[in-house]
Formats: sequence, structure tokens, C-alpha cells
Amino acid sequence: MKTAMIKIGLAALLCTSAALGALAEEYTKGIVNKVDTKAKKVTIKHEDLKNLDMPAMTMVFRVEDPALLERLKEGSNIEFVAERVNGKLTVTEVK
Repeated sequence: MKTAMIKIGLAALLCTSAALGALAEEYTKGIVNKVDTKAKKVTIKHEDLKNLDMPAMTMVFRVEDPALLERLKEGSNIEFVAERVNGKLTVTEVK
């Protein structure tokens, strides 16, 4: 009985983490307006950010990964993932 409960608990944990991972991986379309490499920030005009419950707008995001920052060019159409990292809106992935 104890083993069955452990298996059920692990299965529930795996399902929950898979669902949360799917939400975090939702890409949003946007256009890069400005890249500030010194401040590690990018300004993006974006569609609705569903995972953050935000409407379409233009806003500034942090970018912690310098390699991501190098790939961003003003005027480029991108698809990106934004998340709250330590309370700051941060671009974590770019296609």
C-alpha cells in the first residue's frame, strides 16, 4: 500500500511539473524596438502575454543571458518567452 501511494504521488508530481513547463514554454510574437546591451534590457512591442496575464503593449524586459541579447536586433520580428524572474519581467527564450 505504501508503494502504491508513493507511485501515485510521483505521478501527480510529474503531471503537475509537465503542465507548468508547458505554460512556461508558451511563445509570444513581438517586434524588437530597442536593445540596450549595457543595461541588459530589450524593449519589445508584443502580443498578449498569456502566461503573465498581460495585454498587448510595448514594454521593457530584462535579459540575463548575454547570448540571447546578442541575437536581438532592432526591428526584428521574434517569438519569445517572458517570465517573472526574481520579481522582474525577463525574456528567457527567443526563437
